[in-house]
Amino acid sequence: MPKNEYEEYERACAKIREENGKLLADFEQWFSEKGLTEKTIQRHVENVNFYINEFLLYEDAMPAKDGAGEISMFLGYWFIRKAMWASLSSIRENAASLKKFYTFMKEQGHIEADDLQDLKEAIKDGMPEWLATLGRYDDPDITDPMDIWGL
Repeated sequence: MPKNEYEEYERACAKIREENGKLLADFEQWFSEKGLTEKTIQRHVENVNFYINEFLLYEDAMPAKDGAGEISMFLGYWFIRKAMWASLSSIRENAASLKKFYTFMKEQGHIEADDLQDLKEAIKDGMPEWLATLGRYDDPDITDPMDIWGL
């Protein structure tokens, strides 16, 4: 990536991170109003923060509102490879956090109902395979990437 393209990417990411900070604060407030414990709220906020400020900005400057369709790539591949803490429970927990976040985004008018429904269906349909992929990834006897990722 040429220097000027990289600088443009970095500027776009900085702007998105600022917007994401506001979204996360509003998301936290939304949760507080629902009466959840501080520990539960923080866990969801941390999971969403990782998704919107790490994954969605990893290769492109993608705003959170455009990220609902990326859940399969995140939980079925990227999270497994990049998050050292990836486990069966952390995949499920992140899926729950992202469902809640995009429900919040829909309620706030940032995404359409169809986007939220597509995300929920992707999670329901993809979860068995994501969990199986993690199992293959963590299996020391499986070394061929084709056997892990089904390529």
